[in-house]
Amino acid sequence: MGDVAPTMYLGMDGTGVPVRKSEVAGRAGKQPDGSARTRDAKLVTLWTAESRDEENKPMRDPGSITYSAAIESAAASDTSSDRSDFAERVLREATRRGFTEAPRCVVLGDGAAWIWNTARELFPQAIQILDRFHAKEVLHRTAQSILGATSEAKQWAAARCDELDDGKLHAIVHALQPHAASVAEATKCAMYIFRHRARMRYPKFHAQGLCTSTGVLEAGCKVVIGTRLKRSGMHWTVKGADAIVALRCSKLSGRYEEFWERRSNRAAA
Repeated sequence: MGDVAPTMYLGMDGTGVPVRKSEVAGRAGKQPDGSARTRDAKLVTLWTAESRDEENKPMRDPGSITYSAAIESAAASDTSSDRSDFAERVLREATRRGFTEAPRCVVLGDGAAWIWNTARELFPQAIQILDRFHAKEVLHRTAQSILGATSEAKQWAAARCDELDDGKLHAIVHALQPHAASVAEATKCAMYIFRHRARMRYPKFHAQGLCTSTGVLEAGCKVVIGTRLKRSGMHWTVKGADAIVALRCSKLSGRYEEFWERRSNRAAA
């Protein structure tokens, strides 16, 4: 990948993969009966964005993106000194790309607690940014909960999104307060903003020339996992899904030949 860029980005995300019943036996899920139909594949993505568009905003550099993913847990016992399987994966990919060697390293993610727990554990020096696109999705969902699928809800959400871009988080919370007693989603949104407020300082991040929402994470889950493993009628074993995901990550990261060379050497040994 060449020399380490002045700024490197690391993102984490997850998506459900449909699996066989034997792979979810006894696992809690989102089905009406409380059962599960999927297992969560977790993805770590690294990239650079030194390029600029016509408005001088950072753009992902072509050929800079790499992926690593598997169906594995991001949780570890509080009493264990061992990292979770996913944390080890993140650390391997970050080390391979020289993430912590960059003068600035940035972690991007949505609101999932496991993302920020992993970021704090592995990269306490990194700048943490809540993906701005995800934050705006939360505001739009909240608007529909408050006002329904109406034009008024769209206008309300648009106003809140403008406040988000301007860093006016207090204004958003103020607009939510009249609905907090009657709409649970309004209270949930206010708590979301409070919990991630340090990761939502978008004017400051933009002034520093940082990406705040690139689409890289959502596209990664779709390209690496969704388009191949989530087709109609598919039900995978964890082992089979992980094998395909490993191939796709290697191919899309420009490491396909290296992947097969390692496997050949392992088989020969």
